[in-house]
Amino acid sequence: MSNVIENTDTIEKTIELKAPIERVWRALTDHREFGKWFCVNIEAPFEAGRPARGMITHPGFEHVVWSVTIKEMKAPELFSFTWNPYAVAADVDYSQETPTLVEFRLKPTSAGTRLTVTETGFDKIPANRRPEAYRMNDGGWTQQVKNIKAHVES
Repeated sequence: MSNVIENTDTIEKTIELKAPIERVWRALTDHREFGKWFCVNIEAPFEAGRPARGMITHPGFEHVVWSVTIKEMKAPELFSFTWNPYAVAADVDYSQETPTLVEFRLKPTSAGTRLTVTETGFDKIPANRRPEAYRMNDGGWTQQVKNIKAHVES
């Protein structure tokens, strides 16, 4: 029997998309397109160094404000933001927590684009919230890469 130490700080999902890198870039960085596949109604265009906000549109989470800070927009290879993962309780102030970093990295391939989504920083989330935030975002990113695939390949 071996003791496998699971990485609890990072989630990574990679998916091959049958769409050109420019198409995938637009789906990530145009706030209206991002909102369609990510299920959030975003208030204004994304801009590096600025906050972005909107209301979640996914059934059961319509009460949740989606709030991120856009970090980088290096076309067409890197889009990133920070946020408080699984911050869904309306009566909790998450602003004092250290946010995680979400990075979308794009690479052209012969068939289209390879998208890798990485979220890091879970080890800095308060211990009482960390396991649930990690579990929910791990499942969430599994669904979101399917969502963007359907969006850009349609």
